[in-house]
Amino acid sequence: MTRMFCWTCLCLFVLPVAAEDKPVPSNLPDPATLVTDSAQLPVDKSTWGSLQWLCNDKLSPGALQTVGLAVLLPGQRNPVHFHPNCEEVLYMLSGQGQHTLDGRVVELKAGMTIRIPAGVKHNLINTGKEPIRTVMAFSSGDRKTVFLDQPSTK
Repeated sequence: MTRMFCWTCLCLFVLPVAAEDKPVPSNLPDPATLVTDSAQLPVDKSTWGSLQWLCNDKLSPGALQTVGLAVLLPGQRNPVHFHPNCEEVLYMLSGQGQHTLDGRVVELKAGMTIRIPAGVKHNLINTGKEPIRTVMAFSSGDRKTVFLDQPSTK
C-alpha cells in the first residue's frame, strides 16, 4: 500500500513539475530591442497632466503589455474612457484622488493599487494639492482606448 501511495504521489506531483522545469526554446530578439529609456521617450502633455509610454507593441514589437507613467495635476481629471481589449492596473506613486468605475467612486492615495477590468468606464480626479503620479499597466501591448468625454477642471 505504501509503495502504491508513493508511486501515485510521484506520478501526480513530482513528474509533472520536473517536465515544466525544462527550458522552453526561445526566439529571443536582440536584448537591446527589449530596453527603453524614459529620458529618450516622448511625454504627451495635456491640460490635465501628462502620459509617457514606457513599453508597448510600438516601442517593443511583440510586447504583450503596455506600461506607462501618468501625472494628474491638482484639481484636474482625465477624460472618462474605457479599454475594450484589456484590463488596467494603476499604482499610485504619490498624491490622492477619486477613481470612478462605472459611476462608483473609490478613494485612492499613494501606495494603493486599483485593477480596472476591460470595458469598465473610468477616470481619475485629483482631489489633493499635489500632482498624482501613477504607474499604469495594461494586459495588451496594443491597448485600445475609447474616450467618452473631454476633461474639465473640477
